[in-house]
Amino acid sequence: MPELSHGRRMLVLAICCMSLLIVSLDNTVLNVALPALQRDFEASTSGLQWTIDAYTLVLASLLMLAGSTADRIGRRRVFMAGLVVFTLGSVLCSLAPDLTSLVVFRMIQAVGGSMLNPVAMSIITNTFTDPRERARAIGAWGAVVGISMAAGPLVGGLLVESVGWRSIFWINLPVGLAALLLTWRFVPESRAPKARRPDPVGQFLVIVLFGSLTYAIIEAPHASLTATAPFAAVALLALLALLRYEPRRREPLIDLRFFRSAPFSGATVIAVSAFASLGGFLFLSTLYLQNVRGLSALDAGLWMLPMAVPTFLCAPLSGRLVGSRGPRLPLLVAGGAMTVSGLLFALFEAETSDVTLFLGYVLFGVGFGFVNAPITNTAVSGMPTAQAGVASAVASTSRQLGQALGVAVIGAVLAAGVGSSSYADTFVTAARPGWWILVVCGLVVLVVGLLTSGRWARRTAERTAERLKTAEIRQDADVPA
Repeated sequence: MPELSHGRRMLVLAICCMSLLIVSLDNTVLNVALPALQRDFEASTSGLQWTIDAYTLVLASLLMLAGSTADRIGRRRVFMAGLVVFTLGSVLCSLAPDLTSLVVFRMIQAVGGSMLNPVAMSIITNTFTDPRERARAIGAWGAVVGISMAAGPLVGGLLVESVGWRSIFWINLPVGLAALLLTWRFVPESRAPKARRPDPVGQFLVIVLFGSLTYAIIEAPHASLTATAPFAAVALLALLALLRYEPRRREPLIDLRFFRSAPFSGATVIAVSAFASLGGFLFLSTLYLQNVRGLSALDAGLWMLPMAVPTFLCAPLSGRLVGSRGPRLPLLVAGGAMTVSGLLFALFEAETSDVTLFLGYVLFGVGFGFVNAPITNTAVSGMPTAQAGVASAVASTSRQLGQALGVAVIGAVLAAGVGSSSYADTFVTAARPGWWILVVCGLVVLVVGLLTSGRWARRTAERTAERLKTAEIRQDADVPA
């Protein structure tokens, strides 16, 4: 791809950020609408979990396929197809007659969404070749998550109260269409120099692994062991098959050699932990604010601002720190803040006091704001440019899988604690184990960030990059690696 002017690079970044905005906004808006969905469709806790996890699971399952396909047939082409499918899926969601239909339509949305974020990140990686400029661009990209967290609850709350929950899907239409037209006009086409072959077996195993694992977790509080144990066993078998099959392929869906790099492996673990924490945090907060405190959707959205604003402000700062000093400091700040936030709820029942609730939200927002840039930058830095789509897709998959697992695990713990009682009577006690899980997630970010950002970790990254480049040269010469 030819070198673009600074202004054109900024425009490409803005267009890519638009895709992230509608995908991120969709989740934050839907969280505020969960109590309204629960009333209209008489949904159980597991039903609410599926409205979120059906989307994130499909997204996680297809992200790596989308990344490798974009590298092969063209990133702009796949990106534009994703915008079309996501926008059509949003229209269908707004027309859903029941909960089952909404879950299915959310899955269609996710098919489009899988073609957006990893492909957009691959476009950014190939557009911004200077490491510092790339880190700043990724910081701006991360700030969009903060914008969606700030705007989503407010916009969602206003729409749910004034028009109804169906209108939350309408906001994707103008943004999606504008992004489609701008992409067609201004984003240059790019692809990997050497096309990667499809891996249908690996793709099938990923779908089976993610789907069966999440089903077993979500349904565990409501179904018998004999009903959920087979799904857990299928997930384990799919994981073992994946680990055995993928290294044997010349061009696998998941290149396990990436994980020889300690920073890359650390970024994957941190992404799962951080986004599991986000998914669980939003799920618990939404249900508490509206079903226990009795706040309206709009008032609940306003209560989310102490979490959303720090995320928005800290994301670009984190990007600059990663560019100038590396990922260690942002990761330590992120892990520390998220851990302390979880402890406030787990030990001191922070939700029962306005002051501690506000403080807990601020700390979580700071932590989450700092965590995104080092994840993304570490995932794509040092990897061969030809595999940028696959590397960024692994990072994006880790995020979505983490969020799906967070909602599944925290929702299952909450459902088991509440039982047949009302939320108002038992929520604080039932949610405490969930908050302890979020504490553990914060500690994982802190400890893994510390271990995988030092000199030893950088050496493993350099060795991995060299091996990957050598393997590419051998493949180009048709010599088996």
